[in-house]
Amino acid sequence: MEMDLEHLRKPCTCGRAHEISVRGIWIEEGASKRLYEMLTEGELREFTAPVIVWDDNTSEAAEEALEDVAEICQEICLSSAGLQADNRSVEILEETLPEETDLILAVGSGTIHDLSRYVSSQRRIPFISVPTAASVDGFLSTIAAMTWNGMKKSLPAQAPLYVFADTDIFSKAPYRLTASGISDLLGKYICLADWRIANLVTGEYICDKICEIEYKAIREVVKRLDDIREQDAEACERLMYALLLSGLAMQMAGNSRPASSAEHHLSHLWEMEVINPHTEALHGEKVGVGMLLAEQCYRRLLEAIEEGRCYVKMYSGPEKQLLMDTFGAKGLYESVAEENTPDPMLEIDPDRLNRALPAIAGVLDEIPPGDKLREMLRAGGCCMTLGEIGLPEDVAGQSLLLAPYVRRRLSFLRIAKMLEIEGV
Repeated sequence: MEMDLEHLRKPCTCGRAHEISVRGIWIEEGASKRLYEMLTEGELREFTAPVIVWDDNTSEAAEEALEDVAEICQEICLSSAGLQADNRSVEILEETLPEETDLILAVGSGTIHDLSRYVSSQRRIPFISVPTAASVDGFLSTIAAMTWNGMKKSLPAQAPLYVFADTDIFSKAPYRLTASGISDLLGKYICLADWRIANLVTGEYICDKICEIEYKAIREVVKRLDDIREQDAEACERLMYALLLSGLAMQMAGNSRPASSAEHHLSHLWEMEVINPHTEALHGEKVGVGMLLAEQCYRRLLEAIEEGRCYVKMYSGPEKQLLMDTFGAKGLYESVAEENTPDPMLEIDPDRLNRALPAIAGVLDEIPPGDKLREMLRAGGCCMTLGEIGLPEDVAGQSLLLAPYVRRRLSFLRIAKMLEIEGV
């Protein structure tokens, strides 16, 4: 299946021109053969020094399907042991990548893609995406989610020229990776609500077309959870389609706003290990648990708004002592302060927030309740508790307090710092 990109480039009612930089996306059995043909006879034949970047796990998963491609490319195989999208791994890849490289083929999942998109952008050369698992929605992203000197950052990078998603590869990935992709997509329930609420409160730009693309991606997955769990090839293709659709929504927006907010901020906080021990949980696994924590918090506020027990209070500024005691203990206070300057909360007018409370309640009410979200996660074989992702249950409260400071982005979790519930 070749994804239709042209209809996404058409004029939009939001008034903005949406740029789609990827030239083509194929999700099909034998997509690797199409890649080989394009490298030897098609639009990619102009590249004379292509390099495959993969790790020992993804090379094992894809080497048979990519046998012909590997014969005409150089290869860099990174060790998967402790491999992360961080400044150390960037340094290793930059030192290993031949000077003459004019095209990178990212063969892997989230980490390999973040490293490849960042390094290729720094080298000013294009890259090609070959996903080995339907585990994340970031394959088409224009930013690299990196841990840089301990601080989780979104660094400018670039989207791939093409995506070749070979069903023969990604449908056979360990199911844990596939379940991670399901969780990543379900997390959109939270981030889309956050975006819509930020628009209500501050007038932040929003695009209904982009939101609908994300909701479509969710629907594509929810109605196929049982088949995906059975690792049915066609259902796995639809999951990959949904993940790539979410990536296209980010390209259209020009940033990750449609696909990342409070649920991702929680995941990023845990990756920084500010208040928790190290966890080997996958990105999507953390996002799924973060989604449930955020929903629980949002549901409590929704009930208070509906019962007339929720009041707006004046904003008193960042919680400096809390940040110093937590991020500061890891030597990250200055980085967090810089990330949050200027303070996005200063954009909120208390009177406007108060007037918006009924509309906010309407948006929150559209988020499926926690038991329904858990039912979806259970059907998909996904993680649902802090314990399942290797974290102690008692980090929940502090996580909800600190996560909004990981990114300079208005989530409802952050806006809630201006709300108080009567009797609590």
